[in-house]
Amino acid sequence: MNVPTTRRLTVAQALVEFLAHQYTERDGRRHRLISACWGIFGHGNVAGLGQALLESGAASHQGETPGTPALPYLQGRNEQAMVHAAVGYARQCDRLSAHAVTTSIGPGATNLVTGAALATVNRLPVLLLPGDTFATRPADPVLQQLEVPHAGDVSVNDALRPVSRYFDRVTRPEALIPAALQAMRVLADPVDTGAVTLALPQDVQAEAYDWPEEFFADRVWRVTRPLPDADALTAAVAAIRGARRPLLIAGGGVHHSEAEDALYAFADATGIPVASTQAGKGSLRYDHPADVGGIGHTGTATAAALAREADLVIGVGTRYTDFTTASATLFAAPGVRFLNLNIAPFDAHKLGAASLVADARAGLEALTKELSGHRVDAAYEAAYGADKAAWERRVDAAFGAADDSVRPSQTQVLGALDALVDDTDIILNAAGSLPGDLHKLWRSRSRRQYHLEYGYSCMGYEIPAAIGVRMAAPGRPVWALVGDGTYLMNPTEIVTAVQEDLPINLVLIQNHGYASIGGLSQATGGERFGTDYRFRAADGTYTGAPLPVDLAANAASLGMDVLRAATVGELRAALAEARGANRPTCVYVETETADTVPGAPEAQAWWDVPVAETATRPAAVAAREAYDRHAAGRRRHL
Repeated sequence: MNVPTTRRLTVAQALVEFLAHQYTERDGRRHRLISACWGIFGHGNVAGLGQALLESGAASHQGETPGTPALPYLQGRNEQAMVHAAVGYARQCDRLSAHAVTTSIGPGATNLVTGAALATVNRLPVLLLPGDTFATRPADPVLQQLEVPHAGDVSVNDALRPVSRYFDRVTRPEALIPAALQAMRVLADPVDTGAVTLALPQDVQAEAYDWPEEFFADRVWRVTRPLPDADALTAAVAAIRGARRPLLIAGGGVHHSEAEDALYAFADATGIPVASTQAGKGSLRYDHPADVGGIGHTGTATAAALAREADLVIGVGTRYTDFTTASATLFAAPGVRFLNLNIAPFDAHKLGAASLVADARAGLEALTKELSGHRVDAAYEAAYGADKAAWERRVDAAFGAADDSVRPSQTQVLGALDALVDDTDIILNAAGSLPGDLHKLWRSRSRRQYHLEYGYSCMGYEIPAAIGVRMAAPGRPVWALVGDGTYLMNPTEIVTAVQEDLPINLVLIQNHGYASIGGLSQATGGERFGTDYRFRAADGTYTGAPLPVDLAANAASLGMDVLRAATVGELRAALAEARGANRPTCVYVETETADTVPGAPEAQAWWDVPVAETATRPAAVAAREAYDRHAAGRRRHL
């Protein structure tokens, strides 16, 4: 009779050992599910997970040690930023590999909440391991403990429940086994994935237990490619064959599924135009005949015109945010219908759609096969092709500068970068006015070149995410595009990039305030109130001279090489130098406030931001009149 063997380890040691043996597998390729652990240590995790990581050999960042695979440790400066770095890594890895993040109790744990929300909103996996107060309560309260008079079992970690796809508090050693297995299941599930939280009381982390050896065996979580239901596929094919003006919207699910080649084959075979969400941009190369650019509020005029007249909208891997649908006003054709291909039933059934619940790649391949011989009308192709060509000429005009000696606009900054990069470069952004410019104008050349976090649009994401992306894609040039408002939110991980010798490139654009919200404020009657970085004027408003901050000096003080560019010509030279650098480099440029984004009315799609119903200031009164006109165009697609 075989007697099961056990190993005596602390809970923290057992968790680290368990994580080192978890793998995902898709299409026959295996990946470490949790490939590293970020951590900032305090009294809630230093003697638990901190000691366990040290004992496991995590100080070695060179990969797995034969026989005893380590979980490499990464040192961060801010807990929220560590989650952003982990999310950037997971997205670049197509959600097949992820990072863990450990913190102490108290503010270290609550700093995780924003990052967790970002991960869950974007359906990207990250494992959160915050310390927690004592399970045995030998002293009550302990340092940083939140006391809730009506509930003794509540801690600040409960703030992570609504932003986590799975949450558990491990109050006994043996409870770690089912909790850890459930955590891995959710992280590896393309439908359920997001932030996963295992709250770890500090006394339990250090408690020893006799663990069954089976707990530490290599475990493979297979990520499958579900096929569409046969009847649903037949109905979908009939809908596409019957459509005169179909439009496909590529969402982030195309990238997560590695379905780009399948989308190319579908577009080549059918001639159906392809627009993209922020998460889906780059699903087709910008110069593919069927690619019509971004869709929705920040999209191209070409895509907007097609959307307004489409009789069938085919959503692939998209969750239809209000930016995509222009707050339910974009798809305006009478009788327009929707067909959604999505691995998540929740998203597949949106907008009253006929649904194909399936993996994006498997579903597109099935559709292409069943649509053999079908192609949209040649006149339809020719018309959107001509519109696409006209839009590209407008992009050329926006990107160009007649004189290299002038200060560049923001779009000219993008134009200089567009002229420099090739298929290997990766562009990151998340918030401010840049996402709109990039969605409209950027020419994506390869899969995963365009990395926009626009599900949560979180200021401060870009720099730490660039670190995660560079770790996932070593050797590829990585550019974090950041405005001054975003930079001031979260520049601390520059120190991490320097420490880890990761040559990320930061393009730091100084425009003296919140440019995006300033424009939105002006459009909604807010008159740019509180959006500029300026001294107070005599009337008490922030309308004085610009603040004398030197963000380039700040970046240099954190260890970056800094290149200052005052003109278009200097900018081009600085970007080229940064791209060839072998250490973290910042290109600092102050831009003209007047920009050159194509702004013709047909390029715009509405975004519903409620405007004051009653007001005395003329700007707000006019904005409300415009709001009422747009709101009248909203419709429910049932």
